[in-house]
Amino acid sequence: MYNILENINIFPDKSDTDKLNRFVKIITDYNSKVNLVSNNDIKYIFEKHIFDSLALNLFIKKYLNSYNLKLLDVGTGGGFPSIPLSLLFNNIDVCAVDSIRKKIDFINFVKSELGIFNITPICSRIEEINPIYKNSFNVVTSRALAELRIILEYSLPFLKVGGYFVAYKSIKADAEINESQKALKILNAEIVDKIEYTLPLQTCVSRCLIIVQKKDDTPIQFPRKNGLIKKNPL
Repeated sequence: MYNILENINIFPDKSDTDKLNRFVKIITDYNSKVNLVSNNDIKYIFEKHIFDSLALNLFIKKYLNSYNLKLLDVGTGGGFPSIPLSLLFNNIDVCAVDSIRKKIDFINFVKSELGIFNITPICSRIEEINPIYKNSFNVVTSRALAELRIILEYSLPFLKVGGYFVAYKSIKADAEINESQKALKILNAEIVDKIEYTLPLQTCVSRCLIIVQKKDDTPIQFPRKNGLIKKNPL
């Protein structure tokens, strides 16, 4: 099953597959008590969530020279993409942020069970997180959190200038890209690429990574309070 990762330029060894197998068992067992993903999705946890998370490697291979990164995952949920990334890439230092305590508790449980040393879970709304995290990450990711113009405001303040924000989206992302032009201008960022890939399911499910580069400092007032961000998107 894991050989399909070669489609995203990942060639797992036995250690990698053992770790992924253990993670699949943990989340399957845990999900029966605490709902992290839907019951339909748990049957396809590798195809819909792990493979999708690790597709970030398509971006890394194309835009970065190494895996020595500080990465912030905004709205990590049940640990996607943060857990698969931290499991397979030891040189990526992952900060996983979510406002729902049960989800952060799960990530801490996985961290302990699998001995993951390079992931730091934080329970907080991203706009309320300690400001010391601003301008400190090489890469920020977000998967299934909100429309693009909203997650740009959540994410860009935490990137270093020149760093990249990567949004996991469906192939129908063009409408969100068009609606995000004002936000990109205000936040001093630019969409530089859209990387397309397909999930390994029987039916064709197309996905893409929207690659945004931070060109200059984000104005200091961002991110605004959550109510303002959602009520009045940029």
